[in-house]
Amino acid sequence: MSALKKLNEARKMFHAAKIAKTGNNKFAGYQYFELGDFLVPALQIFESLNLSAVVSFGVEIATMTITDLDMESSQFVITSPMSTAALKACHEVQNLGAVQTYLRRYLWVAALEIVEHDAIDSSEGATPRTTIKGTDGAMGSLTDKQRTFVAKVAAAICTKLGKGDEYAALEEMQTAIASVSRGGGDPQMFKVALWGALDSKTRGTLESLEASERQAA
Repeated sequence: MSALKKLNEARKMFHAAKIAKTGNNKFAGYQYFELGDFLVPALQIFESLNLSAVVSFGVEIATMTITDLDMESSQFVITSPMSTAALKACHEVQNLGAVQTYLRRYLWVAALEIVEHDAIDSSEGATPRTTIKGTDGAMGSLTDKQRTFVAKVAAAICTKLGKGDEYAALEEMQTAIASVSRGGGDPQMFKVALWGALDSKTRGTLESLEASERQAA
């Protein structure tokens, strides 16, 4: 099966999951997917099909390369033009982080053929259905002790950000990830679970700080 055929299968599996949207456009009156809503389920579906997705950012183009790990020569590439942002009270690096977060979400939306706002959303009745939040998969893979640790780290990050100490919040996250790695855990899954425990504003702040560190390195 080629990367494209597997991607089409991933799309069917994703849309069958009925994942909940937590973003809310109050001005236009519709809900949309935050990246954290669907990233974990999408990664789990890709893993089940032995697919990988790598997002990279160039000067002019953002690229998602989807690879069939059973036949690594089989790839499917999705691109988007790079953009800019001028968020109020944000410096250049924070704006860069905002652009990268948006484009990462946009590429996943394109890969999974996600329809954000259409007549179906506005005309659905009250028929009960099972929904999956973006953090369910990551949290479900953790032990009770690990879930408690995620909640503790998330609370500590929010406390430090509330005091205006952004770099202490970043250090809290990095120290926790390093601790998980040293203990033989999966640092990527831990970070995804932690990401789901934080709101979009907090995630954006941490992403901007990480981007700033990478640029300074």
